[in-house]
Amino acid sequence: MKKLDFAKVPLKTGSIYPAPYAGMMQGRSSLRLGEAAGLTQFGVNLVTLKPGALSSLRHWHRAEDEFVMVISGECVLLTDDGEEIMHPGDCVGFPANRPDGHHLVNRGDTPAVFLAIGSKAREEVATYSDVDLVLHLKDGTATYTHKDGRPYQPEGENNG
Repeated sequence: MKKLDFAKVPLKTGSIYPAPYAGMMQGRSSLRLGEAAGLTQFGVNLVTLKPGALSSLRHWHRAEDEFVMVISGECVLLTDDGEEIMHPGDCVGFPANRPDGHHLVNRGDTPAVFLAIGSKAREEVATYSDVDLVLHLKDGTATYTHKDGRPYQPEGENNG
């Protein structure tokens, strides 16, 4: 295999989150470098956050480890312990099944870029710390529930 040509790696924007959370991911984009390289055991994503953008909802994974390294710009890491500024070269890891919700926010006035590496479990559960939402992933298919296990329905939708 030859080195990756970034110009040929599709840019992913948007979100798989259900309403109303999908709209909160405006300004985030990523290059799925691991997929482009044919990797199947772990993901490698080069993520860009425009000013004001979030990396994700604050979350933690039951089965997958995550590792993040800031490449350029500045991000604020939010975890259960509070906030920490991350500069280029700063790294952080999130071990699987450790319920410490985390995400990155770009509060600066220039884009921030980070590398995100994570394992790819066949089955995964991600819990979102600040909202009533849980992601269930099985063989690439995503479904959502409320934290009490009920199928997810956005607030205001008819439950009957």
